[in-house]
Amino acid sequence: MGQGAEPLERPASATTRGPARNEEKRTSMVKPLEYLTYRGGPGHWSWILHRLAGIGVFLFLLIHIVDIALIGWGPKVFNRLLFLYRAPVFRAGEVLLVGLVLYHAINGTRICIIDFWPETMAMHRKLTYAVGIIFVVLFIPTAIYMLSFVVK
Repeated sequence: MGQGAEPLERPASATTRGPARNEEKRTSMVKPLEYLTYRGGPGHWSWILHRLAGIGVFLFLLIHIVDIALIGWGPKVFNRLLFLYRAPVFRAGEVLLVGLVLYHAINGTRICIIDFWPETMAMHRKLTYAVGIIFVVLFIPTAIYMLSFVVK
């Protein structure tokens, strides 16, 4: 240290033990509404969309497992439920599901690229925009094709 330099002090949290340290941890937790108000850029929104898409696909899989399990109660019960799949609302739900799976897959590929090649982290914003562009280019024609049966 040179002349007149003050020694660096440790932050209070580094030396505090017990309840005071736990209180600091509790106050630094992110509140649910902060996820919506935080403006962290494309990386943050990509993170939120990836989680929501994953939750949506997971919920579909749970519903699908229950649906397929109905075959155990006989073909009559299973066939009576098939009318739901032909309803326009259900068709729109299928389009949403395809969108969720597509986004989750493309964004997951971006995450893998960044994980395996850390130097790509320097261009993560561009990769995030590329995910959005690829998603739109693939999803719009797919959605139009899937919904064309509803319009007929």
